[in-house]
Amino acid sequence: MAESFFGAVFYSCSTCRCPVAAHDDIISKTFHGRNGRAFLLENLVNILVGPKENRQLLTGLHTVADVLCLQCHEILGWKYVKAYEESQRYKEGKYILEKAKVMREDR
Repeated sequence: MAESFFGAVFYSCSTCRCPVAAHDDIISKTFHGRNGRAFLLENLVNILVGPKENRQLLTGLHTVADVLCLQCHEILGWKYVKAYEESQRYKEGKYILEKAKVMREDR
């Protein structure tokens, strides 16, 4: 099921193994989340998006919304809703997926 949708490599929630991201959708692997390394992605699936809130991150003030696994409601990262600094606007509408919260699946 997930293999045909995502291809050979994808990421699943480490708690319940619900598929959430295709490896090919990773834009950057050089981001940091609450728990260490994180990926910047264009798309996620099987998620819930929480309420928006302003957060002061390493790169400035952003409006973000936590993203949760659709199946078990584990917080997996966040969605950038708005960046207040011009140099950070490329993040708007994209997602942070924390490496510690997902597992790589090779099929």
